[in-house]
Amino acid sequence: MTDRIAVLSTVKRTVKQFAKSAEDVVQRLLAAAGARQSESRLAADSQAYWAGAGGDRWRANSHWRAAHVFDHDDLWQRIGLDHLAMADRGARMIGFDRPWSRIVDWGCGGGANAVAFAPRAAEYVGVDVSAETLETCEKEVAAVCDTPFTGLRIDVEDPEAVLRRISPPYDLFLCFYVFELIPSPEYGARLLRIAEQLLGSGGAALIQIKYTTGTWRTRPRRRAYRTGLAEMTTYTVPEFWELATACGLTPHSVQLVPRNELDERYAYFLLTKP
Repeated sequence: MTDRIAVLSTVKRTVKQFAKSAEDVVQRLLAAAGARQSESRLAADSQAYWAGAGGDRWRANSHWRAAHVFDHDDLWQRIGLDHLAMADRGARMIGFDRPWSRIVDWGCGGGANAVAFAPRAAEYVGVDVSAETLETCEKEVAAVCDTPFTGLRIDVEDPEAVLRRISPPYDLFLCFYVFELIPSPEYGARLLRIAEQLLGSGGAALIQIKYTTGTWRTRPRRRAYRTGLAEMTTYTVPEFWELATACGLTPHSVQLVPRNELDERYAYFLLTKP
């Protein structure tokens, strides 16, 4: 009986993976044929998905510690520690030796990065679409340090609202596992301009994107947000480098992570504001 259950479980997973792959192919073919959905439509779909607290898949996508995917090892904690180590290496490389007194974490999720970075800060601002996620992040920060946490809930359609609610300058702008979820590559320019406006002169940003290898299956999907959210927006490395420069930031380095325990094709950009 146990063997039969295991076989059925394997078959079920295989069928689901095949169905997901087939759906992705169909959506990409439609996009390639010109049937892209508008940025406003995708922004509305994104807002509906992230603002509506859901089940375990939603919690996993939001990087809540309580999500099932983080049950069996220290992956949740390692997310933040790995990014903190990356930020430290980058700071040494560019001679960024000022204190990280004020930090903005754009798309803070359930706090996997905040618990690593907040103890180094005097003020920590978490930005997210979900009020429930912000509450979870605040609790995680409070469990590890006394750094004051400010949670800012935004609407996908109006990320610039943050600029009316907090006062620059900030020392460090963090953004992990967000750019692949945004409605379009063009929307990314809005976030980069926000980062530039929030940072003080000489401030730094560590921003992660998903990069495209040039194949049709790794290009921006631009359709059916809910079923393909982690592939919605991708960039080539030179494309994002040039976009950041056009938005007033100076790129210094990029680190590629072809695959890790969460997904694949990650690129981490270290940037500063002149």
